[in-house]
Amino acid sequence: MSHRPSIEDTLKKVPLFSQCSRKELTKIAGLSTRVPVRAGKEVTAEGEMGREFLIIVSGAATVHRDGVPVAKLGPGDYFGEIALLAHTPRTATVVADTDLIVDAFNRHEFAALLDTSPTLARELLVSVASRVN
Repeated sequence: MSHRPSIEDTLKKVPLFSQCSRKELTKIAGLSTRVPVRAGKEVTAEGEMGREFLIIVSGAATVHRDGVPVAKLGPGDYFGEIALLAHTPRTATVVADTDLIVDAFNRHEFAALLDTSPTLARELLVSVASRVN
């Protein structure tokens, strides 16, 4: 019989959530929706209004800006926070290279996520600052 890790255990391995308490992780896990994404699917589209923040649980994706690949993403990586924080269109297109499993947070869940953990909110702000520079 294999042990299947809890969502909290999975989240704890994501660098963004590594400093969160077990209580925070439980709240965060309750906010997200686990979604499968097929290989080849466009997960976000540059220029469209952002509706969700996504964390890759498994699989791989490529980030494109102006049609040019600029980054590879894998388990633990996340995207979509800039559009939600700034209420602006998506800054990049993300395409699934393989089948993906993502944890998705809609706009309201994302706001609750930030309210749940000030540590997490700070980490996201630092991440956003580094991505826009």
